[in-house]
Order: sequence, then structure tokens, then C-alpha cells
Amino acid sequence: MNLLILTQKVDKNDSNLGFFHRWLEEFSKKCEKITVICLYKGECGLPENVKVLSLGKEKGICRLKYLFNFYKYIFKYRKEYDSVFVHMNQIYIILGGFWWKMMNKKIALWYAHGGISNSLKIAKKITDIIFTSTSSGFRLKSDKIKIVGQGIDTNIFKSNKERRDKNIFKIITVGRISPVKDYETLISAVEITKNKIDNLKVDIVGDACTENDKKYLLKLKEMVKIKNLENIINFVGPLINEKVVSYLQSSNLFVNMSYTGSLDKAILEAMSCGCLVLTCNEAFLALDLEDKGNLMFTKSDFQELADKILKHYSMSEIDRNNLESYLSANIKENFSLYLLINKIIKNYALNNQGS
Repeated sequence: MNLLILTQKVDKNDSNLGFFHRWLEEFSKKCEKITVICLYKGECGLPENVKVLSLGKEKGICRLKYLFNFYKYIFKYRKEYDSVFVHMNQIYIILGGFWWKMMNKKIALWYAHGGISNSLKIAKKITDIIFTSTSSGFRLKSDKIKIVGQGIDTNIFKSNKERRDKNIFKIITVGRISPVKDYETLISAVEITKNKIDNLKVDIVGDACTENDKKYLLKLKEMVKIKNLENIINFVGPLINEKVVSYLQSSNLFVNMSYTGSLDKAILEAMSCGCLVLTCNEAFLALDLEDKGNLMFTKSDFQELADKILKHYSMSEIDRNNLESYLSANIKENFSLYLLINKIIKNYALNNQGS
């Protein structure tokens, strides 16, 4: 199989999208040749059968030039791929889909987000396969949908309890600094629990990418200051995947307050590292886990979140160890990167047989 992959960024050091570098490495083991078209190319070290072509954002070129490069690449390298995989950016299917159809290229879209746009509705009609993480990750009806889970590199995201300081109870959250992530709820919950937990520490890992996000970050820091939580809550900033791992391994509890409505990869990475989790994300309900109620709280309900943080803090060491091992094993069994790429490749083959 020769595959054309379209994605936003190829940069193993990117704090938000660096994970996709590992996806490409895993794809390279299953495909004879991979051609990647990305908007931005940073540092990468990929196998010889992977070619990365940038539309030129890292050079600061205009959008019209992006478009020119896009059509140049999909035409110039048309004989080097027989299938297309578009990661999240459905606009590429709208731009190139009809041409790929004429060239008899199989088209697949990966989309895992609660949002629905007009461009997604159009792309749904053009693409042959729709890959998503859970049923809530693609909320349009279609018989093209294939629910394949997420892809966690369990060889990297794994438990290492020796990193933990037994004298500290550490909470961590990882993600883009944006209003949709609702960090206010966590900050308010920490205010309630700070005098009930010995040596409580909270790490907020993530980057504020847009100007609005940067204003939001300043608002959060002011909130922390007003509530006198500066010695407890630490805004770590953006980290590459390898460094996120050590933060997760040294933490006791991962909290996710996101409103995105799709299964957040960061939750699964935390579980894979043997970290207990609390989330308000309804997509979590799709996981085959026992007693999910104790791992969830109501959106924006900081009192309920505080109560459940205290419940996790009060767990016996035996119960905690058992639950951590259970969550970690579940990720390895159901959400490893190896399994995800295998499922994607298998669905291409099945779709070809059905044509």
C-alpha cells in the first residue's frame, strides 16, 4: 500500500501535534511508501520510505501559495500513492477529493471532535472512509464511520512510580490553554481542597496558541493569584511528548475539564502512565471500563470535582494500585498505537474489497 497523508504539522518537538510523528513511524511499517503533505514542517526523523512535503507555513508564505503547492504535490506525486489519509483537516478532502476520485484513489478522513461544520458535511459525502475514536468523535450519521479508538504509544507512556514523591499529592492536567478546556473549574476545586490535602501540587501543562488563548491564560493566572494558590498551582507551559511522560508518571491524578465532546488523547496517555483520572467529557462513557462514575464529574461543577479529588486522595494504597494497574492495562489492550494503525490499514483493505 502506498499512502498519501495530509496533516497540519510534522514536528516531533511540537507540544500539541508532536504525537503525529509517531503515527507516521508506525504507518511506515505497514506501507511500502508514504508521502506526507503538511502545512508546517519542523524537526523530523522518519524512515526512508517516508517523504515529507511542506506547504510552506514555516517559511511564512501566503495562503495562495499554500494552495498552489497543494495541487502541485498531489499531481506531481500521483503515481506514488494509491490511497489518501487526511488527519482532521477535512478542507483537504474538499480541495482534492474530486480529483482523487477521478484517479481512483481511496480517501479516508480521521476526525475526532465534537464539532460539526459545513465543511465536515461536504467532506463526509466525498470521502470513502471516516475514522474516529468514539461515537461522539464524529456526530454526523454515515455508514462510512469506523470507530477505531485512539493511538497511544504505550512503549513511551508507561507507569514508573519511582518518579513520584510520596510526600506530595500531585494533580496534573495537559492540554491547550483555551476557554473550551475550562481551567476555572479545576482552580476553584483546588481552592476547596487545598486545606484538606497535605502537600497538594497542581501542574497545568499546555500552550496558549492564539491571542485570545493568551488573554485567557493571563486571566487564569490572575485567578490563581486572587485565590492565593500560587504556591500550589504551577503553569508549566508547553512540553514535547517525551517530557510530558515524566510529568504524568510523577502525578497521582489527571483531571480533564474539556468541553470538546470527543475522547481526549491526554486522558488515555495519563491512564497508560498509571495515573488515576477524573473527567467531565461524555466521550469517556464509550470506554469499556468498570465503575466509570467514580472517574467522572459534571461539567463546571467544581464542588463535585473537589469531592472526587478528595475521594481519590483518601483511597487506600492497595485500592489505588489496583485501579492504576487496571486503567493502564486497559489502554495497552485497547488503545495502543500499534492496534490503531493496524485497524486503519485493515479498513482500507476491506473497503477496496467492497468496491
